[in-house]
Amino acid sequence: MKIISLALCACLLSGTLYAKNPESYSLTVQVKNLRNSNGILQVNLYNKEDSIPDQKLEKTFKIAKAQIVNQSSFVVFKDLPPGRYAVHILHDENSNGKIDKGLVLPVEGVGLSNFESIGLANRPNFSKASFELKENKAIYVRVIYF
Repeated sequence: MKIISLALCACLLSGTLYAKNPESYSLTVQVKNLRNSNGILQVNLYNKEDSIPDQKLEKTFKIAKAQIVNQSSFVVFKDLPPGRYAVHILHDENSNGKIDKGLVLPVEGVGLSNFESIGLANRPNFSKASFELKENKAIYVRVIYF
C-alpha cells in the first residue's frame, strides 16, 4: 500500500495523471474597404487539407460573424491550438449565411488568406491559403468583388 501511495504522489507531482493545457493562441482577422456596410461579415476558419474550396461552407473548423461599420470589420478567434489555418471571408450582404452566385461567380464579396485575387489561374486551395499559427496573430484579408 505504501508503494502505491508513493507512486500516486510521484505521478501527481510529475503531472502524468493530468494532461497539461495545450498552448493556445488568438487570431484576429481584419477587413477594410468593403463596398458597403450592408449585412454581416462571415469569417470561416479552416484547419484541414482539402477543406478549400468549400462552396457550401460545410468543412469549416469555426465560423464567426461580425457587424460591419464604415465598410470595415474584424473578428477574433480565441483559444486556437497551434497549427495550420486558412481563412475564408464572405461579405454576406443579405445576411443569409451562404455564398450567393450569379451564373458562376459570387455576387457578394469573398476573400481568402494569402490571396490578392481569385481566378482560373489562381484557384483557391488550403495549401495556398494556409499559414502557421504559433503565436497570437493578426491578419488582413482582402475582399474581392467580381
